[in-house]
Amino acid sequence: MTQSKTTRYAMFGSLYFSQGTILSYFTALNAIYFLSKGLSMTDVGIFASIALIPFVVKIFLGMLSDRVNLFGMGHRKPYILLGLIVQVACLIVVPFIDPARYYWGFVAVAFILQMGMALYDTCTDGLALDTTPEDEQGTIQGFMVGGRALGVVITASVVGLLAEYVGWIAVFWLLGLFTLVPIPFVIAIKESERPVERAFDWRAFAAFKQRTIIALAGVGFLFFLVIAGANQLVNPFLQTEFNISLSQAGYYTTLWGIGVVLGGVLGGSLINKAGKRNSTLIALGISFVSVLVLAFILSPVMAWPLVWLFGLAYGTYQTVYFALAMNYTDTRIAASMFSILMAITNIAQGAGMALCGFLADSVGFRWTFIIVTLFNLLALPLLPIVFGKKEQVPDYETV
Repeated sequence: MTQSKTTRYAMFGSLYFSQGTILSYFTALNAIYFLSKGLSMTDVGIFASIALIPFVVKIFLGMLSDRVNLFGMGHRKPYILLGLIVQVACLIVVPFIDPARYYWGFVAVAFILQMGMALYDTCTDGLALDTTPEDEQGTIQGFMVGGRALGVVITASVVGLLAEYVGWIAVFWLLGLFTLVPIPFVIAIKESERPVERAFDWRAFAAFKQRTIIALAGVGFLFFLVIAGANQLVNPFLQTEFNISLSQAGYYTTLWGIGVVLGGVLGGSLINKAGKRNSTLIALGISFVSVLVLAFILSPVMAWPLVWLFGLAYGTYQTVYFALAMNYTDTRIAASMFSILMAITNIAQGAGMALCGFLADSVGFRWTFIIVTLFNLLALPLLPIVFGKKEQVPDYETV
């Protein structure tokens, strides 16, 4: 790569920023858009389920990227550009498709958009794995997590106002404009020829038989089960306990997002300066405290610093784990292996949301926060397997 370090960080951060803007729309605004068109929450649910399929099949997109140098332009760059272009094209077209009249047409365009995002997402991870030295992995993941959180915060703050005062066409076209941000950075890169030792090799998938990788996946599952499950409950808890308004919920979400951005910075600094084992323990400790204290919020005023602290823990947890997964990935199947590890965290998020939803209905929000906090402790027996006696990655040369 010919870019300076600063420009490279900006590229990865901007790619994740673009992803964050779309994720913010799908998680916070799409339901409102559908309801404004006279559709039901059932329609919203069907749409959401179909739109998530690309993030399940992105494992195969990672394999494609690992194996095929597209048009001789590289294993990552052309796929990233293709994914961004697909996303922009869909965002230009989709406001002209009325989901009430052409529901399945709208779903189809959204599915293609998500496929584009899944493509550039997994290839961005692959590019980061291909080009980032070990001592920069925490920093680069901090930029990625922070960039995505910044996209969520800006979209949640600005797009809602656009929808209310300008119209939904402006919303979709602004998202398309955000998608264009990383394109100049991506165009500027020149991928190096892949060394022979990094050539795609099916035998590299034997890495998933190693105890270290199995334990690492287990740690990721627990981390994301806790943090995603708790995150789902924060605003419903505050609304139930203190009857906060929707606008207040939005302000809390914005403050949470700021915490996530700072958590990305903290997590990146920890992994680089404190080492993998210590940074993991610190991130676990911050998560334990931040989720536990949510159970003891006694007023809306008290919630402000604690929601921010939870956002900080969320960003730190994600950054540290992503950097670990990056460090333990076999470079012969970089995008494939990393996407599989990420798929496990996605499954964990779904499991955490389901578990916490069930617990909240059964024992209440406060006890649910306490119970899910304890799940952090289940990761402790796995850490000696991940790190061993010394902080070192598995030796894949014999795999």
